[in-house]
Amino acid sequence: MATLLVHITIKPGKEREFEEIARGMYRATHADETGVRRYEYWRGAEERTYYTLESFDDYAGFLRHQASDHHEAPDFGAVIESIRLEWVDPVGGAAPLVPTVAQEPPPDASERMRQYAVRQALEVQPWWSALRDG
Repeated sequence: MATLLVHITIKPGKEREFEEIARGMYRATHADETGVRRYEYWRGAEERTYYTLESFDDYAGFLRHQASDHHEAPDFGAVIESIRLEWVDPVGGAAPLVPTVAQEPPPDASERMRQYAVRQALEVQPWWSALRDG
């Protein structure tokens, strides 16, 4: 599985435009993709801050999502000031998802998927496994 929390800051005055893009992404992701466990947007406490919680069956599912036509279509650059991906790991027995596992892109990955794999590599923290095993 691959789960991440995306930290997003929106350009001033672009909140409504971003939320329209988010609604379209939510609909298309859930309608057109397989292997999506969670994909949802949240407003943060600070003005212009948003979060996306995403969880896929595997890293390949994340890469397929990133490379999908509906993900490539919106002009995110027109509304997003900054974005940071944080790979997260569920606490066993306290979250309905399974651990985030390091994986390589699938052998049949498209060139676009491979580019995302370089720019947005899955990062599993070493300390997670010690707590999973203990």
